Amino acid sequence: MSESALGSPGAILDLVRTGRASTRSDLGRLTGLSRTAVVSRVEALQRAGFLMLGAELASTGGRPPSGLVFNRDAGVVAAAAVGRSRSQVALFDLLGSELDAAAVDHEVGASPDAVMPVVAEQLARLLGDRRTPVLGVGLSLPGAVDVARGVGVDSPAMAGWDGVELAPYLAEVAPAPLYVGNDADLLARSELLAHGDRYRDLLVVKASTGLGLGIVADGRVVSGHRGGAGEIGHTKVEAAAGNQCRCGDIGCVETIAGGWALVARLRDSQRPVGHIRELVALALDGDPEAKHLLRESGRLLGDVLAVAVNLTNPEAVVLGGDMAAAFDVYAAGVRESLYARACAPATRELTVLPSSYGERAGLVGCAALALEHVLSPAAVEQRVSATQSA
Repeated sequence: MSESALGSPGAILDLVRTGRASTRSDLGRLTGLSRTAVVSRVEALQRAGFLMLGAELASTGGRPPSGLVFNRDAGVVAAAAVGRSRSQVALFDLLGSELDAAAVDHEVGASPDAVMPVVAEQLARLLGDRRTPVLGVGLSLPGAVDVARGVGVDSPAMAGWDGVELAPYLAEVAPAPLYVGNDADLLARSELLAHGDRYRDLLVVKASTGLGLGIVADGRVVSGHRGGAGEIGHTKVEAAAGNQCRCGDIGCVETIAGGWALVARLRDSQRPVGHIRELVALALDGDPEAKHLLRESGRLLGDVLAVAVNLTNPEAVVLGGDMAAAFDVYAAGVRESLYARACAPATRELTVLPSSYGERAGLVGCAALALEHVLSPAAVEQRVSATQSA
């Protein structure tokens, strides 16, 4: 970071928000700015609502320094985790704490025109009479995402969504920038919040209706070219030979291990289930057939996951999504084949963990995406400038 960037309002806010500075003296010492320059930037951040004066802090002598506090209530970010049959919506403060949330079921494979107005309606309900501005919206979709355009580009689970602009659906309710990401990538972001201090290299599985993989390398989520990294469910395996996948191809592991495939198998045995969540509930109640299907799904996933482990050498594999709610059963299958098929150096210290945020993980990841953007130095400086010119 250049000397000028180090002393910018956005950088000043970051120092206070992350706890590295709590007084003007701290800011002067860390940035090299003069006292006058620090005061000017702090006052600008106060006018923009980002900083508040806290209680006076203990001093080593002389006049006590006035404490600076990041105003977590200067705005909110909205999160929308859009899935194949259910969407979740939530509001978060600027420190990433959830304020309110809602979930709504919809028809499997419903179009944007059917889903997004309901998402907007739920968001409006959560906002209610709040006067706090919405600074950004994070939204997740299954499949590859064009991050620059904010649209899905290749999602077998969400036919009819490819290339559809989503921001207009939310513009009236939340007139703020929309940031769109792949659901497994945002699940990985949530795990970085939980484990980032301990693990720098992770594979994060989303095992729900479909199968996806979020990849964290050296503390960064890796999305790949055109956002297509981690489509592990569409790996061809011999055990699925001849099976038609919803992506239009033949032989994908998802056709035997994805949630939609397990539900179909249970229905074939005259068990009335409509979604993988219902199958998981049966397994948690001890149903032997449901438990067998989940363990077998984990084993089949582990066969493919072993290749990813050999390639990336993660410190941990995190299991998230609906199937991971029955973690003991599902993880037993994953471990069985993963440790048998991956090479010893890659698995010697490897651990398999449950998702840190459970069914909230997608929302947490969406909020993290939005916060990364709205609290970036550039975004903060833009808001400070707008306040000064108002």
